[in-house]
Amino acid sequence: MNDLDKLIELVIREGASDLHISEERNPHIRVSGQLIPLLKYPKFTKVMMESIVNKILSDIKKTSFKTSQSADLSYSYKENRFRTHIFVDQQRLCIALRRIPKKIPTLNELNLPAELINFTRLKSGFFLVVGPTGHGKSTTLASMVESINNERLENIITIEDPIEYLFEAKKSIIHQREVGLDTPSFASALHDSFRADVNVIMVGEMRDADTISTAVSAAETGHLVFSTLHTNNAAQTIDRILDSFSANQQNQVRIQLSSSLSGIFSQRLIPRISGGLIPAYELLVNNVAVSNLIRDKRTHELNTMIETGSQEGMIDFNRCLIEKVNKGEITIENAYLYSTNTRALEKML
Repeated sequence: MNDLDKLIELVIREGASDLHISEERNPHIRVSGQLIPLLKYPKFTKVMMESIVNKILSDIKKTSFKTSQSADLSYSYKENRFRTHIFVDQQRLCIALRRIPKKIPTLNELNLPAELINFTRLKSGFFLVVGPTGHGKSTTLASMVESINNERLENIITIEDPIEYLFEAKKSIIHQREVGLDTPSFASALHDSFRADVNVIMVGEMRDADTISTAVSAAETGHLVFSTLHTNNAAQTIDRILDSFSANQQNQVRIQLSSSLSGIFSQRLIPRISGGLIPAYELLVNNVAVSNLIRDKRTHELNTMIETGSQEGMIDFNRCLIEKVNKGEITIENAYLYSTNTRALEKML
């Protein structure tokens, strides 16, 4: 067993979510959100790191790595899959691995709101899951896609970099395309999907204006599109999308988005008092009022719309935090730490 596999065995035993290894440093694992140094393990040498990188990179990825000094891939060990990122830090090799559970969890198992199932039953629309890196966006999307797979006869295409959860076709047909291996880019794969008689498209990440524009157009033309963005809330998400385009394109994109958007779900994983992590979240549901705000350049009013829109199925982030505090699931201190509007939270408490 090599050095990497020994550490992966430890990750599995400890129930860790992540493993970090790099030259001249002790390895670290992340358990329940906390980073833990493995001081009993020796520091990795350059030779050890090069050996690992050469083992896990395919020939195509090796060529790409030489050019970009970074690579994304999936690594498998004894039926355990890891999303893997290799990069260079001051001429030193570094690797971050995130464990991907074998079973795709249900929305209920993820402690996510039942309202999300409504978006999986739409025939068309554009639904975004947003939040910081490492807060469960990909898992939430996978769970939603799996709900469709279990319930409906649809043709589903996922576009990922790298492929994370492996879907098994149930009621639906599912094709999974990996950027860099099966397609040159997210945007290219999206364009291709229009010729594949697709119903549902999951785009792992919105990285550029071309991808965003094509995804919005796909939703407009009768497809159900899911994707993610690294933003903090609904209002910031709309602004980030529009800022991806030139000034003379923004008005057209704003009009398209106001009609094609179905919802935006923002989530954070917060330390649970009893151990582990639990999600807190915000949900924007696009209705006539929300659509008008987007079209009229009034995205700054979306937060108020969410706060007062519970009857429309909307969920306010601060109210979600308070509910979890009252249930004894998270501490007040963490509620303040993770709140995006602490003044409003203080008034509500």
